[in-house]
Amino acid sequence: MGDAMKITPLDIQQMVFQVKLRGYDREEVNRFLEEIAQTVEYLNRDNATLRDRIMTLEQQVSDLKRTEATLSTTLISAQSLAEDVKRSAQRDAELIVKEAELKASELFRQARVELGSTQRDLSLLQKQRLLMVERMRATLHTFERMLDVEASEAYQDHNVMQEEKLEGESSPTR
Repeated sequence: MGDAMKITPLDIQQMVFQVKLRGYDREEVNRFLEEIAQTVEYLNRDNATLRDRIMTLEQQVSDLKRTEATLSTTLISAQSLAEDVKRSAQRDAELIVKEAELKASELFRQARVELGSTQRDLSLLQKQRLLMVERMRATLHTFERMLDVEASEAYQDHNVMQEEKLEGESSPTR
């Protein structure tokens, strides 16, 4: 029912019809009007209850929409934060990998430098060893020649002594 035709139960109860010849039974019309008034009163109460219920539900819908908007905003913020954290973690991981690569490269460079130095030292030590071996051989060879000369002189001295001894025994004593 629209706002233009609001009929209250009281309007129905107070309605007075003109009496004409051959009209309706007055008691029957009054009873019917009373029933209509009760029905309209019931419908008005029911309508008021439904309007209250609609207002309550509309308020709940409004509250739920606000909650949904808040949750949506929170979800968007959480997703954005998660993406930021993920990007930050990715950057950190890339930085860690880059630093590790730089350290590994530096360690490799240092190892090559040390290897070169060690190889030079080893080469120098090998040359020194060869030089020492040659010097020892030369010294040994010198000692061998000296021993040979000494042995030869000793042999000659021994032979000379033997000859002198033999000559001394064969010559007349004077």
